[in-house]
Amino acid sequence: MSSGSNKMGLIGLTTIVTVNMMGSGIILLPSSLAQTGGIALLAWGITAVGALCIAHAFSKCGMYCTDDGGMSAYAAKAHGKSSFFIASYTYYVCLVISAVAIAVTSVGYLETFIPWLKTSPIHNFVGVVVILVLTLLANFRGPKITGSISSITVWGVIIPVLGLSIIGWFWFDPKIFAEAWNPHDVPISKAISSGIALTLWAFLGIESAGANSAAVENPKRNVPLACMLATIFSAITYIASTTVIQGIVPNEQLAASDAPFGLVFAQMFDSTVGNVITMMAIVACVGSLLGWQFTNAQVSKAAAEINLFPKVFAEVNKYDAPFKGMLIMLALELILAVMTISPTLIKQFNVLVDLAVFINMIPYILSMTALGVILRDGKVNASEYKTSMVIGSFAVIYSIYGAYATGMESVFYGTLITLLGYFFYGFIASRDEQEKIKVSETK
Repeated sequence: MSSGSNKMGLIGLTTIVTVNMMGSGIILLPSSLAQTGGIALLAWGITAVGALCIAHAFSKCGMYCTDDGGMSAYAAKAHGKSSFFIASYTYYVCLVISAVAIAVTSVGYLETFIPWLKTSPIHNFVGVVVILVLTLLANFRGPKITGSISSITVWGVIIPVLGLSIIGWFWFDPKIFAEAWNPHDVPISKAISSGIALTLWAFLGIESAGANSAAVENPKRNVPLACMLATIFSAITYIASTTVIQGIVPNEQLAASDAPFGLVFAQMFDSTVGNVITMMAIVACVGSLLGWQFTNAQVSKAAAEINLFPKVFAEVNKYDAPFKGMLIMLALELILAVMTISPTLIKQFNVLVDLAVFINMIPYILSMTALGVILRDGKVNASEYKTSMVIGSFAVIYSIYGAYATGMESVFYGTLITLLGYFFYGFIASRDEQEKIKVSETK
């Protein structure tokens, strides 16, 4: 358990959730959506509503279930011990994939200042390794330092994205926006579907407030508040900034850019301003990576404390950071980085994002389908129960659609990774049964 003096408050937690969502999600999004055209912006409508429903469901889960483990603890309330493991395992895998995807994004932005990085895939790999190692070392200082660093790096996203959302309209050209609307004549349903996985990636992190509940002051109040505040703020800024950028930068240029926010500010002002914005985006990426790695260390620590992960994941240093678990996580990230080395960073990024989104829908669905049990345990009144269950049901259906929208390849490999988790759990269940027999024999 964290010591009281080293716990983070509402602002620190809201910052981490915002950083986890905005720090990486928005940075490449305009370029990714431009592959389809402005029509992909319609996916924002569905995703914003879906994300708010998910945030509401998680805020209720966090309010009435303060057990360590976040989503895994919620899932266990309805589905038993095996689902605590599967939720922890799939979420852990998702965050390992996400960390590599964010490091890849950072390297893409760094290429502006360090051209050596783009000379070969091996140079890209070296950049990814350096970024993963540096952020992990910062996390060795425990939850308080993570909150402090994240509260600074988040401005690397907030300033350019909010700035663009507000002042960008002075450069907005309806003609450019109209030309970019549907350049490939994609049907509306296909355009929305293609945008769902990308926009959902932008909101991943909603659940991180609950996952970090053990390191938070007054979790019953602060976890749900952080969920809703971060989601509402992120939704408004995402929609405004991705809309305005489509009316400033021609679609072909936007779709080919590795640094869309740097590009749009360079177009609005000059290349120096564009470079400053690109540098801020790199800082935001690193802050986001810091938050993800911290969250993942907390998830594996909670699972280890109830014997679902090896004990090594629960060992902490003097700063209350599960450092050995962090080193194992780093090793897995480096293996994944080697496996996904690709001639183009965008290709590597897209493969990682689709797989991360699919795998993350598994703990989402497991935990949100436990909402009814959690509300019953919390002895809520009939009105609160009914409202929360309607919203929660929409959140689950949306999550299933989100999993489908990642595409066949992600569903295929994501399912295999999940089934492997059940294979691991068989050994855990066998061990637990043996311990029960030993206990009964000694009585």
